[in-house]
Amino acid sequence: MTPRRRLPAILLRLAVVLAVLAGIVLTALGPATVTGLLPYFTIQSNVAVGVLALYAAWCALRDRPEPPSVLKGAVTLYITITGTVYHLVLANPASPFAMAQPDRQPGEWWGNQFLHTVVPLLAVADWALFDRRGRLRPRYAAWWLVFPLGYLGFALVRGLIVDRYPYPFIDAGELGYDGVAVSAVGFAAVFWLLGLLFVGVDRLLARAGRADAAEEPPAAGPVEPTTAAEPGASTAAQRETTGSA
Repeated sequence: MTPRRRLPAILLRLAVVLAVLAGIVLTALGPATVTGLLPYFTIQSNVAVGVLALYAAWCALRDRPEPPSVLKGAVTLYITITGTVYHLVLANPASPFAMAQPDRQPGEWWGNQFLHTVVPLLAVADWALFDRRGRLRPRYAAWWLVFPLGYLGFALVRGLIVDRYPYPFIDAGELGYDGVAVSAVGFAAVFWLLGLLFVGVDRLLARAGRADAAEEPPAAGPVEPTTAAEPGASTAAQRETTGSA
């Protein structure tokens, strides 16, 4: 990372860390506790983004290599899923899986916005502006589904034990396992397409970066001093040429 980009990257990543901490702390001030929040994909994805952003800020500060692009892409995808599912599915009255939004105190309301809106936007901005380009492959979009599918298994097993599910679209008590399977396949397909979108954007940004680099004028090198010809040298050369003809 160039010195000119290093400071903005560090500041943005520290902003991500602070937003994650603020979101969790403010949300925990409401009825939910920290341990009660941990089973939610929202909290897990936010913690992953916060830890990675802190490590990436340290890498930029110490001029170390950035975190692997496949890892950065995965974590950014997960926090994007968090924001997208919340706004389009859970908090959208038109969605069949809409959850009733409780009246929150100002602190809890801000915590909810940090976790579902501010952190996803900051994380995507960090990925778009400062991640290394051209390193993502289409097959990564399938690999990135491992964590959401693992989370699904965790939520279903936990639901059997506590008889409670974190999200209505994986509520086996209401939908049955057949309904959960249909829901899971649909969400997995959307998440896979979203991962492919990340790969496509990465390639477009890489291409744009190469085009910008190609259009930059070459750096001016040192001008070689012109050696003045000695008097009579041209005439002597003409005589030699004439004599050899």
